[in-house]
Amino acid sequence: MSAGVVVAGAGQAGFQLAASLREGGFRNPITLVGDEAALPYQRPPLSKAYLAGKTDQEGLFLRPPGFFAEHAVAHRPGLRAVAIDRDARRLQLSDGTDLPYDHLVLATGARNRPLPVPGAELAGVRQLRGLADADALKESLATARAIVVVGAGFIGLEFAAVAAARGLPVTVIEAAERPMARAVSSEMGAFFRRAHAAMGVRFAFGAGVTAIVGRDGRAAGVALADGRELAADLILVGIGVLPNRELAAEAGLPAEDGVRVDAFLATPDPAISAIGDCARFPIPFARGLTPDGTVRIESVQNAIDQGRCLAARLTGKPASYGALPWFWSDQGPHKLQIAGLSGPGDASVVRGTGDAFSVFRFRDGHLSAVESVDRAGDHMIARRLLTAGTPLTPDQAADPDFDLKGLALRRP
Repeated sequence: MSAGVVVAGAGQAGFQLAASLREGGFRNPITLVGDEAALPYQRPPLSKAYLAGKTDQEGLFLRPPGFFAEHAVAHRPGLRAVAIDRDARRLQLSDGTDLPYDHLVLATGARNRPLPVPGAELAGVRQLRGLADADALKESLATARAIVVVGAGFIGLEFAAVAAARGLPVTVIEAAERPMARAVSSEMGAFFRRAHAAMGVRFAFGAGVTAIVGRDGRAAGVALADGRELAADLILVGIGVLPNRELAAEAGLPAEDGVRVDAFLATPDPAISAIGDCARFPIPFARGLTPDGTVRIESVQNAIDQGRCLAARLTGKPASYGALPWFWSDQGPHKLQIAGLSGPGDASVVRGTGDAFSVFRFRDGHLSAVESVDRAGDHMIARRLLTAGTPLTPDQAADPDFDLKGLALRRP
C-alpha cells in the first residue's frame, strides 16, 4: 500500500497542497501534520479583523471540520515533526511515532524573531504569529493602559492601528528611519507615517531597544539606547521572522536561509519538496534583486500558489513556479497593496495625489513592483503588467493621462 504524501506543516501552504492534490485526482493517502491544536486557519486576520472583534475563530478556518474526512485527508494536530529518516522515508513526530512517506513536503513556515534584550521574557511582552498569540494579545488589550510596539513592519503597524482605534496610547519603536523600510518605498513609508500619526500613533525612529523594564514580574516600560524610557504595560514585538529550516538542515538538506528548492519546488532529495514561508526558491521577479535570484516570501499568495504548483507536479502535470508575488496590509482606514518585488535601489515614480496613490518601482529601467494605497484598480493593472512582462517606462507611469488600463489589456 502506498504511504502517500506527508505534509509537515498545516498552515496555508500545507493545507492548500492537500486540497489541491484531491482536486487534481490524487488518490493515495495524504497526511497533514500540524503543531497547533486548531484546524488549519487564515493568519492575516489575526492582526486585524480578529483582534478588532470583527471575526471569530470559526471565521478563520480554511475549511469546516468535515472537510478532512470527506476528502480523506488525515489531519494530525498538536504534533511537531522532529526528524527525517531520508533512507527509510519516515518522518518522526514529537509523540515518538513516525510516518512513512512516498513524498514528504516541508511546509513548516516561520517563527517570530525573538527580541534579544533583558526582560523580553516578562509578562506583558507579546508576539503575534498564531491563534494562541492573538488570543493572548486580545486578552491583554482589554486591560492595557499604554502600548509600545517594537518594529514598524506590517504586523506592528496593523496592531498599532487596532490599538489606536480603541483610544489607547501607542508608540511604535523602529530601528530604521521610516516604517516598513524593507518592504516599501520611502514615499509610501512617509504616507503611512502621516496616516498613523493622524490615528494618534507616536513613533520613535532610529531607536534601539536595550531592555524591557520590569516591575513585580511584569513589563512596565521599554529602555532605549538614547537613554529614554517609554512606559508600557503591553509590548508587542514584531521584528521579523526566522524560517523553520532546522528539520531540513538536520536531515542534510541545503537550508541556509530557508529550505532551498529548485524552480519546481524540489529539494535535492527527489522524495522531498518544500513550500511556503520556509522555502527559498528561484523566481524571475527576483532577478537583479538578490545575488542568486532566489527569495523567501512570506505571503498568503505565495503559500497558495506554491501549494497548487506542487500538487500539479505530484499529479503528473509539472510546471516551474513563477507566480507573481503580491501582498496587502490593512492599516486603519487604508489598504496597502503591493504587486511584484522591489529593492532599496529601485527608482520610484508616483502616480496619483492625496491619500490615494501608487508608487511604480523600476529596476534597471524595467517595472519591478507597484505599491498602491486605496487604489485597487492600479493594483490589478500592475498585476497584469508584471505577469505579462508588458514594457512600461517611468515617463508613462508618471503621466496621469497615459492609459495604463489600455496597456494592461493590450494583446501581446
